[in-house]
Amino acid sequence: MRFITSVIEKLQRHPKRIVFPEGTEPRVLQAARQFFALRMGVPILLGNRGQIKHAAEQLNVPLDGVRIIDPAQSEELEVFTRRFERLRRSKGINENEARKTMLKPNYFGAMMIAMRHADGLVSGTSEVSGSVLRPLFQIIKVAPATTTASSCMVLEVEQTSIGENGTLFLGDCGVIPEPTVEQLADIAVGTAELARQLLGVRPRVALLSYSTKGSATHPSIGKVQAATALAAQKAAQKMIEADFDGELQVDAAIIPEVAVRKASDSKVAGRANVLIFPDLNSGNIGSKLIQHIARAHAYGQILLGLDRPAAEISRGSSAHDVLGVAGIVGVQSIEFSRLYPEESSMAHLDT
Repeated sequence: MRFITSVIEKLQRHPKRIVFPEGTEPRVLQAARQFFALRMGVPILLGNRGQIKHAAEQLNVPLDGVRIIDPAQSEELEVFTRRFERLRRSKGINENEARKTMLKPNYFGAMMIAMRHADGLVSGTSEVSGSVLRPLFQIIKVAPATTTASSCMVLEVEQTSIGENGTLFLGDCGVIPEPTVEQLADIAVGTAELARQLLGVRPRVALLSYSTKGSATHPSIGKVQAATALAAQKAAQKMIEADFDGELQVDAAIIPEVAVRKASDSKVAGRANVLIFPDLNSGNIGSKLIQHIARAHAYGQILLGLDRPAAEISRGSSAHDVLGVAGIVGVQSIEFSRLYPEESSMAHLDT
């Protein structure tokens, strides 16, 4: 709770508008109410107004301060339809098909953040990953000077000696199944950027493997080694102050006593606050093991490399998790123009 409390406090100083496409979902309703009650900004629920109000009444959740938008009744529907038709014209979509697509809350929400009608999006409590990610990737695209869209989890554990006062950033746990060297480096740099923004400290990034400093040999280990060197180079080019090391086994990355034996000259080993997994299998499995066995608070997936802040959350998320992710997405949006100074979403929508 230490980490997420600091996130909430930051957002209270700079409130934001977060859109939740799953307007009738009980956990989303509870999180939206808390978002407003904690003065974090304006929560926007998408869906049928009557159904949302009925769901809120069943839960005894007040909707004061919560904005409700029914895509079918929105005055922006025609504008959003035309934008989407122009954006997807090369894929053969016509205006009628574009309108039907825009009636889907995840598409409508993605267009809202693309058009700056909201500052961030949080969805996924009742949707599979593809239903959330597809609209974002079709409408938002990647940020300027970025080639990789990925994700990270933020985990907060009770043991404060782990990570940064008990907080760890883990990537990629939700988007790229088998990252290339270039993608793995981008994931490392993007996750480090988010850690720096949210923690306010120098990221210590460990690129993980089943080997530490050549204790084993395999092409997959070579990939991690190459990605580590490339990540350090990319971070220097972007003037990001962070330390990168790999390949490291996870115990060498986070346990000081093990690091002394396995990688004593490392600036990262034993002190890592960012863990980068070599593939999606290990990232997804590892993050969920920590979440459930260590009873960690888990916030994610926070999407990285997109032109607007968004998150695709697990169907197993609690209302507290939804609130925490909304807070992180809101804080992301505070410095988004600094992280990605060039506008791209509006440009590609207008072409």
